[in-house]
Amino acid sequence: MVERRPALTALSHLILVLGVLIVAFPVYVTFVASTQSTEQIAQSRPLSLLPGEYFAENYRRALFGGQGAFGSEKAPVGRMLWVSFVSAMVIALGKIAISLLSAFAVVYFRFPLRQLCFWMIFVTLMLPVEVRIGPTYEVVSQLGLLNTYAGLTVPLIASATATFLFRQFFLTVPDELVEAARIDGAGPMRFFKDVLVPLSATSIAALFVIQFIYGWNQYLWPLLVTTGDAMTPVVMGIKRLVAGEAYTEWNIVMATALLAMLPPALVVLLMQKWFVKGLVDTEK
Repeated sequence: MVERRPALTALSHLILVLGVLIVAFPVYVTFVASTQSTEQIAQSRPLSLLPGEYFAENYRRALFGGQGAFGSEKAPVGRMLWVSFVSAMVIALGKIAISLLSAFAVVYFRFPLRQLCFWMIFVTLMLPVEVRIGPTYEVVSQLGLLNTYAGLTVPLIASATATFLFRQFFLTVPDELVEAARIDGAGPMRFFKDVLVPLSATSIAALFVIQFIYGWNQYLWPLLVTTGDAMTPVVMGIKRLVAGEAYTEWNIVMATALLAMLPPALVVLLMQKWFVKGLVDTEK
């Protein structure tokens, strides 16, 4: 039995509370700044830690655009959020689908150079994005995919990491399940759909959370393949809102930053149980 020590318990809770405060305080300051006017933020005195009265106005301008305080036209962040959401969903679901099928083929099908194909996929982990971004951009440009959802997502769909993780899990599936499915008359795709995919549910959920955040936070690749506001993700939109120290409406920038944080935070909160189970499940 683990002995309970009140002093140690109190110390651990104190450290936990301090950690939460350190992480949450910048987010709170961002929220406070997003509810104040441009003049209030520009004042030399320390920023007030109490929310202001411009919450509705600032978030309306951030979401739907409009005329800025310095005469500039602000692009609607709502459109940027939609572009980021679609891109993140396509990247996450595409990575999972392709990785599941790739791992299934490598583990359960016998064909020449099977292991070589797997290791060729795995070796791509050693190539950073910056090494292949030039040739990839050239291909996307030649295909006319600039400023499209396909151009934003297709080059980022393949995932050697997810393929490797699913392969390692499929190797632990008992051979008796394969034999039972074959006796019942199930073909390869039915075995994949009715047996392997349900068994991989927790791993799929964990990878979905990771890949959704990966797709949501993309900056370098969208910076190359998008040239207009219509296909600008919200991460790029935050940078474009910063027009210079003297002409930046920091209240709108802070509101945009908070709006950009909400979707990935909601995904983590809603799928937290599956995410943790997929990472720590002892049977995997």
